[in-house]
Amino acid sequence: MEYIKKDLGSYNLHIIQTQKFKSVVVQVSFRAPIVKEEITMRNILSDMLLLSCEKYPTKRDIALKSQDLYASQVMVQDLRFGNYLNTDFYLSTLNDKYTEEGNLEEGIRFLSEIINHPKVADNKFCEEDLAIIKRQAMVALERVKEDPANYSMIRLFENMDKDSPVSYRPMGYLEDLDNINTSNLYIYYKNMLKTNMMDIFVIGDVDANKIESLITENFQSNTYKKARKPYRLEEVKPRSKKLIVKEIEELTQAKLSIACRMNDLTDEERNYALTLYSIILGMGGDSKLFQNVREKHSVAYYVNATPNKLDNILVIRAGIAKENFKKVVKLIEAELQAMKKGNFTEEDIKKAKELFHTSLDELEESPTRIINAYYMMELLGVDDIKTRREKMDQVTYEEIVSVAKKIKIDTVYCLEGE
Repeated sequence: MEYIKKDLGSYNLHIIQTQKFKSVVVQVSFRAPIVKEEITMRNILSDMLLLSCEKYPTKRDIALKSQDLYASQVMVQDLRFGNYLNTDFYLSTLNDKYTEEGNLEEGIRFLSEIINHPKVADNKFCEEDLAIIKRQAMVALERVKEDPANYSMIRLFENMDKDSPVSYRPMGYLEDLDNINTSNLYIYYKNMLKTNMMDIFVIGDVDANKIESLITENFQSNTYKKARKPYRLEEVKPRSKKLIVKEIEELTQAKLSIACRMNDLTDEERNYALTLYSIILGMGGDSKLFQNVREKHSVAYYVNATPNKLDNILVIRAGIAKENFKKVVKLIEAELQAMKKGNFTEEDIKKAKELFHTSLDELEESPTRIINAYYMMELLGVDDIKTRREKMDQVTYEEIVSVAKKIKIDTVYCLEGE
């Protein structure tokens, strides 16, 4: 696998050459500092661009063109990335050697048409298309409570810090949906192209010079941009006394979500020791939470722990019976304290490192996950995959204990059943 980065002035082109995959994946990423009131607008815009464009004016036309390109896939995803809102457009298409000469070139043109040439008249998007997208968005926003696990996370962060980007709802807000019209949506679109930072990734068995020529031909931009904020959120000290919040919905299983603050971690701790700490604490069947909360005491249907390094937060989630709330919280607190005291073994560390290496093996089997790894290298300066393997093997027991001492519960939220 060979990585080539080309500075094209207003954006960077990243080419990852590999013969591992039959397909070629192109990712065009836009990012800008997140604004709460713009999240709904961004989601609507992404859906609008994928619904139609000037050359392919209906959803059916888009689908037929995708099929003409040997069942190529075009997708879009909006995600918060620390202090930034990230929009990624993807094209996945078979390599020319498995189809015909020019298939990749035509696929890149197709992606460019979708992103750069929307269906617009008089500086406005299509009223009919917008009505369709807004109806779909309204239904999704009104049904947010129908996914209790996701809703409990939303409410956890809103109670934890309502003014932080952590609490922003990724799907947006109903009250902002009403304010979106064909004119202001087009203004927002033009502003995205003009002001957002952009990176383009291409992974597959490709010729670098040909790819550079295709990309520069189809994605032209003369606006130079740079990051205006750090990507990682500012650290916040945890509450001296944890906040406990309970809410009631019609559920058969209560959803417990716990947010822990992480403070004063070094970059090395954040990238390596924290990962092993999280695996030992709450990832997989060998983890402390699984063994002692679910198996030994049988008070959770599931329980796990996941770090969010950009938000400086570790989240613990569990499905429980509401009458076991106090006991489960107490058991989780006990496991956090045990980690601080170093109540884990070298065998635990060995298993955690093996799981980490397995996850990297799986990463290298996915084009989009490989792109994401290189994206993190570009934005956050994290190490390449080979270096990550080597450094992870060098993490010590003492370093994991040091990380454990820098993690403390801030907010406990439980979405209880009637």
